Amino acid sequence: MKSILAILLLISASAFSQWKDYRLINDGKDTINRIDQNGIKQGEWVVHMESLRGEPGFEEEGVFVNNRKEGEWRVFNLMGDLIGIEHYKWGNKDGVAQYFDINGALRMEQSWKALNPDKAYDTILVEDVDKLDSYHEVIVKNDGASLKHGTWRYYDPASGTVIRSETYTLGKLEGDNSAAVAEPQEKKAVPKPKEVLEFEKKAKGKKKIRYQDGSTN
Repeated sequence: MKSILAILLLISASAFSQWKDYRLINDGKDTINRIDQNGIKQGEWVVHMESLRGEPGFEEEGVFVNNRKEGEWRVFNLMGDLIGIEHYKWGNKDGVAQYFDINGALRMEQSWKALNPDKAYDTILVEDVDKLDSYHEVIVKNDGASLKHGTWRYYDPASGTVIRSETYTLGKLEGDNSAAVAEPQEKKAVPKPKEVLEFEKKAKGKKKIRYQDGSTN
């Protein structure tokens, strides 16, 4: 029995030794906030930011791949309410990002296009506004950041109606529609986005996770 326990402890120590730093969760069974021996962020992370100079604090959860955010990231206020869902590629925002009020109602929807930071120039397919389902290639200089690309919508959280919209193509605002306001609509109850409902269902009755520092420094 002692030999089996020793083997398990050895395996566990070996698994953690590949990380220069990490945090333990689930009674020490799993790790997050992992930094490899080269000082690079890897895997699942929880990033905590305190309030600063009047800006509210927040926490965000997602995955790092070689120091870059990748895939879906969720943003919470310091009370634990889900206030944003963002998507990343190569460490830059990509696709649709949604932001909610503390009651889970959608208040803003953004659209982004990530550029590959490993390239000085990137090629992007842009839809031809005069021909449906027709695209052409555009070469853009890569400044290492995401471009606003697509429709941005601003919502009235109480009614769920769009109060303003903007359309961007590769960072440039199309036309002068930034102040366009939707026609008044009858207010009606709008269901919360499914992501918010799923989060509230999973978080119901759960306590905030406590972390253990796993630094090997």
